[in-house]
Amino acid sequence: MSDLEKSERPWGRYEVLQETSTHKVKCIWLNPSSRLSYQRHKHRAEHWLIIKGFGEVTIDGKVSKVATGDTVDFAAGVLHRLTNTGTEEIVFVEVQTGSYFGEDDIERLEDDFGRA
Repeated sequence: MSDLEKSERPWGRYEVLQETSTHKVKCIWLNPSSRLSYQRHKHRAEHWLIIKGFGEVTIDGKVSKVATGDTVDFAAGVLHRLTNTGTEEIVFVEVQTGSYFGEDDIERLEDDFGRA
């Protein structure tokens, strides 16, 4: 079995836990006071399970609080972002389903790191 992808990012890091032709599973660590880009995907839906920490999720402009044990779901094409409002990492598992899981299926509308 080959090594699965691991990546350091300006906002934290992620590790791919499993990848098949029908789904991809990641564990993501989001640093305190950081946020992911406000983004959407054409080819995949996502399901998040917050494992540790708390923050705010934005889905199509609506902001909601999330904490350990919460889940978040959004379909392909839905704008989304997670913001860590706490002083410790947020850890969450992301399950992607759809037809394509490449990092180039990210359309960023806003990004704190100049990637939009």
